[in-house]
Amino acid sequence: MENRPNVIFVLTDDQGPWAAGCCGNDEVRTPYLDQLASEGTRFPNFFCTSPVCSPARASLMTGRIPSAHGVHDWIRDGNMPPDPARYLDGLTCYTDVLADNNYTVGLSGKWHLGDSLTPQHGFSHWFALLTGGSKYNDADMIRATPTSEGQVEMQPGYLTDVITDDALNFISANKDGPFYLSVNYNAPHTPFTGHPQDIVDSYDDCPFKTCPQEALHPWAVQGAAVHMGNRESLKGYFAAITALDLNVGRILDRLTELGIRENTLIVFSSDNGYSCGHHGFWHKGNGTFPLNMYENSVKVPFIISQPGRIPEGRVSEAMVSQYDFMPTLLDYLGLPDPNDDMSPGRSFVPALSGETNDAKDEIVIYDEYGPVRMIRTQEWKYVHRYPYGPHELYDLVNDPDERKNLIDEKSQTARIDDMRQQLGAWFQRYVLPELDGARCSVTGGGQAAKIAEGQCGEGAFHPRYAPPQRNV
Repeated sequence: MENRPNVIFVLTDDQGPWAAGCCGNDEVRTPYLDQLASEGTRFPNFFCTSPVCSPARASLMTGRIPSAHGVHDWIRDGNMPPDPARYLDGLTCYTDVLADNNYTVGLSGKWHLGDSLTPQHGFSHWFALLTGGSKYNDADMIRATPTSEGQVEMQPGYLTDVITDDALNFISANKDGPFYLSVNYNAPHTPFTGHPQDIVDSYDDCPFKTCPQEALHPWAVQGAAVHMGNRESLKGYFAAITALDLNVGRILDRLTELGIRENTLIVFSSDNGYSCGHHGFWHKGNGTFPLNMYENSVKVPFIISQPGRIPEGRVSEAMVSQYDFMPTLLDYLGLPDPNDDMSPGRSFVPALSGETNDAKDEIVIYDEYGPVRMIRTQEWKYVHRYPYGPHELYDLVNDPDERKNLIDEKSQTARIDDMRQQLGAWFQRYVLPELDGARCSVTGGGQAAKIAEGQCGEGAFHPRYAPPQRNV
């Protein structure tokens, strides 16, 4: 198929579902993301499979949940020598399918799925971060090809610009297509320093009403509490988003200059959600212990655009998940689906085309983060923590901010029993027993190794300690 579109997937790191102008935020400046939304369709009910980076990214790539791909926490060890580990070995990623169907496949930015030195899963262009996080100026990056060993080199300049520079070079070199490019920014991930000073200063007078610094959550971990009430952290977070937005504008401009915008599908999203004081903590699912499944942690922004094929300026209320992305992309491109029996994903191309909004009560979303699991309908959310709790039930119609846990309400006993049964049955269907997160000691401190067969994760996860070290 000669006219198969190019694909650019812009994936940010730790961007809350509220953190863009098109998402209803009138304080953070994101004119190019707003433009992209006006030129495509936005999904306000898009969920990550796990509210932390590496498991979510692995699910995007494979269409599987963490308990079927084995990445349950951010990858602390195995990214670099002496013991690099390929966490997705043996699995089929959508990039494998693209490469097998004559796409040139490129990565510019964060990988964080093990063995960062070596191109994997169909990528022939590889410009990658060493681990999961980085300083924002004069950062080290890896450049490699499938036939050359990866080299670590310091890249002068602001990292968001550096990643974009590489992406633009790839786009120009492959303009005749078809190509696929992952532009994986580490922004707006910590640190909240090192961003362009003029952008930081532009938020001096921002009241940050969209980030209420609430009373400290009783479960907040120390690493998530240090930013509470800190205006410099808020300015840094907002500045990182505005800076990456400007770089999205550079990508859009390059596509227009090359005359290939209309033949390029652009996807914008983030790996996991984020809170900046909401609910009394900063960070995502591991901003608290026990780990949390608040809306700001499990929802991510999602925009998709191709002029002439996807309706413009539309908001779809469809409830969709990262495990739906792989079958949707392959369906959209007319490429063969591996038909992985362990993938729960379904194509939401009908929602892209405007045929349906899929806003039906029977659509259910599931999430997991180690021993914490969630079932989420249009109206209700139930969170179950193995083995002993505490559990949560929220009425999202009357309590959208999740302020009142109804788990002990006798009037909700039947609902809780039903949702618990549904949750258990679904995970039993899509879990590989040897990778079962409910049996793993995941605390948010990072994953140290691939889960060995039959070990259920013993020794594979770092314990929580104070202060938690973050490199997610």
